[in-house]
This record gives sequence, C-alpha cells and structure tokens, in this order.
Amino acid sequence: MTRATEKRIFLTRHAQAEHNVEDDYSIHDAPLTALGREQARKLHEDVKDTIQQTADLLVTSGLRRTMSTAIIGYATLRTRLEAEGKAVVVLPQLQECNEFPCDRGSSKEVLEADAEFAGLDLGNLTPDWNSKKGFYASDSKALKARAQWNRQWLRARPERDIVVVAHGDCLRYITDGENSLKPWANCEVREYTFAVDAEEDEAGVAWLVLVQKVAQEGADEPTSSARA
Repeated sequence: MTRATEKRIFLTRHAQAEHNVEDDYSIHDAPLTALGREQARKLHEDVKDTIQQTADLLVTSGLRRTMSTAIIGYATLRTRLEAEGKAVVVLPQLQECNEFPCDRGSSKEVLEADAEFAGLDLGNLTPDWNSKKGFYASDSKALKARAQWNRQWLRARPERDIVVVAHGDCLRYITDGENSLKPWANCEVREYTFAVDAEEDEAGVAWLVLVQKVAQEGADEPTSSARA
C-alpha cells in the first residue's frame, strides 16, 4: 500500500456555476453556466496528458456543479477508470459548507433521473446527505470534523494519485482546517500530499501540505460564506 507521504491528491474547485454570477445563493443545487462548462473543457485540455493519465481514482461532491466539472474536466480520466471497472465516486462529505439553497444537494432519486450523471456511483448519497443536520451540519465544529473525515478517507484509500472535485469553502476546511477565506479560483487544481504517515499521526488530523498549483481556468468567484 502506498505511504501517505507518497500520495498525490489533486484538489479541484468546480467551474463557474449560476450562483457565482450574481452572487445569487437562492438557486437550488446551482448548475454550471455556459462559461463554467467551457472552463471545464479547458481544464480537460490542460491536464489530459498529465494527471488524467496517472490518477487512480476520481472523487466528487454530490452537487451538480462539481459532478459536471468532474465529468467534463476529467473526461479522459473517467473513461480510463471506467474501463478498469472504477466508477466516479460521489462523496456527500465533500458537499459545500453553508445552508443556502445553492449549497444544498438534490436527492439521489433526482440525480439518478438526470442523464448527465448516468454511470456515476451515487451509492453514498443517503437520504440525509442534503439535510444540513448532524454530521452534515454547517456549524464550525461539524465542518472541521467533516474536513478531517475527508482527509482521513483520502489517506486510507489504497490509490496513490486521487483527483477530488469539491467547493471553495469545503477545500479551505480540508487544507487549512478552517474557512480561511484564502482564494480558490473556479477550475483551480492544486497538488497536495500528506504531512506524515498514519502511524506518525497520533491525533489523526491527516494534514495535507501543498506541493504545487497545477491549473486554473476561472476567476476567484466568491463562495456563499461571503453572505453566511
């Protein structure tokens, strides 16, 4: 099994979505704009010959904008993994942080009925995944716990190279341990690895350390925390 300090975790913020344009956070499960889809296509061109050739797993939040970004932006990777019997994993723990409609995902049944998301592994989307309660609550304590869960999950995976598509605030909690408000642009990709291996991490925090910035296709569009 690959050591944590040898892993390469490629964290990606989704492309521009409808709520980014007018800061309209009332749009439920906001989809990508036409520009966002173009950003995702540009991302694909930028990384199709590099990380899409080496990654062993593609994981995305269950919101429409992240799943669409994964489908378009990592099309070559998806095709290769599916040929190996590995579907794109939809992970509810990667959902965006706040309670606004734009950050509240659709039910598994609704997503299953959408042809764009056919073939994605939606099995982790339990009935409470979009409740914003309990483990999925939007308070700081819950968000820090969920970020740690995500880091531990990534560290425990057997794959060496993992691509993750998520959200600005979610990525800040994962990388900084809080909503630091540090910029994450639309379709920005950064490579991380783990600070220490699991056996050296008595607290189990599974901190990530930045290796390099890989790509960026959009601007630093605000997240819903600007109004939270």
